[in-house]
Amino acid sequence: MADLPRPTPAELAILRVLWERGSATVREIHEALSPAAPAGYTTVLKLLQIMTEKRLVERDESRRAHVYRPAVAAERTQRQLVGDLVDRAFAGSTARLVQQALSARHPDAGELAEIRRLLDSLEGEDR
Repeated sequence: MADLPRPTPAELAILRVLWERGSATVREIHEALSPAAPAGYTTVLKLLQIMTEKRLVERDESRRAHVYRPAVAAERTQRQLVGDLVDRAFAGSTARLVQQALSARHPDAGELAEIRRLLDSLEGEDR
């Protein structure tokens, strides 16, 4: 799997909107971002142009208002960002990443159950 360009925090905010909606126009993305991160419409448009060049998003130009969609699934981008974080901050140790993540933000009962299921399935693969 070829490495993807690493999205900036502003690009990630746009990608989150697109991953949630599937596709959106610049105006729709701008409106979705406005409450959390007040950015101008032209700033969002410029970011989407850059993201298109970086192949983070794809643009459908068949309509008057261009429609953008994510070029890569959320899981793939998240996997790459986590892998990069493990390498840079934790010297490749997944265990240290998990320990820090769990101590920084305590998971609720549902999240703990999900983590247990994941660990059980990973242990089952090793047998």
